[in-house]
Amino acid sequence: MISANKILGIAWPAFLSACLLELLLFGLFDPEEMLRYGQPAGLSRLALQTTAFFVFWLACAASSALTVLLMGSVPSPSPRPGMGSAQED
Repeated sequence: MISANKILGIAWPAFLSACLLELLLFGLFDPEEMLRYGQPAGLSRLALQTTAFFVFWLACAASSALTVLLMGSVPSPSPRPGMGSAQED
């Protein structure tokens, strides 16, 4: 079972990346001027931006999930001697 921390570790960076991609894409291109097969896309500006955002979010989430999958269970590093030990006097 996937923990809530892993889900948030996948979804949050993907969300931020999708926001950045959305700003870059629609900061450079007007959605109403985008063409599909030489014809206007036929979607409103809001519909096109919303669709693009969710496509970006899905792609970024897939990338983050693949990273988590490939990392597997990485052992946590052991504490260094003399660094932050609660037993030191």
